[in-house]
Amino acid sequence: MTEYGKPQKTQPGAAADAWQPLRGLTRARIGLGRSGNAQRTTDVLAFQAAHAQARDAVHAPLNVQAMEQQLRGAPCLHVQSRAADRATYLRRPDLGRRLSENSLHMLRKEAWDVVFVAADGLSSIATQTNAIPVFQAMQPLLQGWRIAPLVIATQSRVALGDEIAQAMGASMVVMMIGERPGLSVADSLGIYLTYAPYVGCPDSSRNCLSNIHAHGMTIPAGASKLAWLMQEARRLGLTGVGLKDAAPDQLAGSNTLSLHDKDTDA
Repeated sequence: MTEYGKPQKTQPGAAADAWQPLRGLTRARIGLGRSGNAQRTTDVLAFQAAHAQARDAVHAPLNVQAMEQQLRGAPCLHVQSRAADRATYLRRPDLGRRLSENSLHMLRKEAWDVVFVAADGLSSIATQTNAIPVFQAMQPLLQGWRIAPLVIATQSRVALGDEIAQAMGASMVVMMIGERPGLSVADSLGIYLTYAPYVGCPDSSRNCLSNIHAHGMTIPAGASKLAWLMQEARRLGLTGVGLKDAAPDQLAGSNTLSLHDKDTDA
């Protein structure tokens, strides 16, 4: 089966494929071959596999216990939105933006500088793979910050982080959430930074880093850029449209893709 993003092998005796050098530069499906009037079997199977991976990313439950083990004893909390199950979560985005009553009551307010939230969003696979490594990479970059225990949130949309931070008394929230999977990447993590979050906070008050996955922005590069944004947010007292990403280019790293704005329907 063809793995997109890598050059395809040319069969002995086959004509040279002018698209082959370009396939090594992108995970997009370009220059697909044909067999008569139909696509080649390898391409059809690869598409079906990618579609299955995207569906699994949306529907697979987040393994909270495995994430707790990754933390190696570091404190964490597990909360859930008002969406009781995955089917409800997908049909009712509004319920995914508010905490369940039980979850709200378990949060205690303290003077935290920031709370990190690892949320399943629309790709639990992305969160399972990338959220804890991002959280751990941030620790040495935030010396002197009062960092709240990590909150693991299920059936969660981006705005759930606002209520979590408000309930815990955190000055800002870092929402690490699985992005909507596509047919080239099913495990992409998005990070949303919000200063002075509150229930009903508009999306224009957030900064976003997206495409954090093995073929996109690396975790060290994402952590460095996030730390710069957090320092600027605290200095200026804001995030969102008023906080421009003017971080030095070297923070991104040589193997990091350009950042793209993401919608917040996560």
